[in-house]
Amino acid sequence: MNIIKSFKSNIGFIIGLVIFLVIALNPNAKALVMRGLIKIGLFQPDVSNLKPKPAETNEETTAGPMAPAASFITSDGKTTSLENLKGKVVFINFWATWCPPCLAEMPSINSLSGKLKDNKNVVFLLIDVENQLQSSEAFMKKNKYNLDVYGPASFIPDELFKTNLPTTVILNKKGEIVFKHEGMANYDSGETETFLKELSK
Repeated sequence: MNIIKSFKSNIGFIIGLVIFLVIALNPNAKALVMRGLIKIGLFQPDVSNLKPKPAETNEETTAGPMAPAASFITSDGKTTSLENLKGKVVFINFWATWCPPCLAEMPSINSLSGKLKDNKNVVFLLIDVENQLQSSEAFMKKNKYNLDVYGPASFIPDELFKTNLPTTVILNKKGEIVFKHEGMANYDSGETETFLKELSK
């Protein structure tokens, strides 16, 4: 009888504990909570200080160092390199299917990619750092994301990615690193879209 009373009096705590354990142990549940935080306006990537200067000023676009050489490969053996992508703006996202923050930000990347699908000067590279391309492609298909998945075809230089997942890097047409963000973010807020459009002109 005392056990039943004790259970009833602690039912709120027990439910809370179960919810906490589900979130703590399940990547998809974690991602769902993180996605909610993204939707309420947290985790906005700061591209405000990186806006390209207007063309009429004849000033150079804000830029960083040149991106080092790196190559990536699809599951069907198609290889692409950053060197070959010069002349295009490149949005690179390093991620993995087991990473909750990666899963949380993926809808915003998919939406951003969809808005820029007709812009031939912008390329999206989703890099599964563990090269588990079959799992990555199954994840994209299951969630109806229209994003091509690549794996590393060569060593990934530290300038692009160290160990933090997710990491997002944007290169301008010259192949210079103009943006790098470690951790999840909402890339569908409008600012990133404007930034990419300006870079692609």
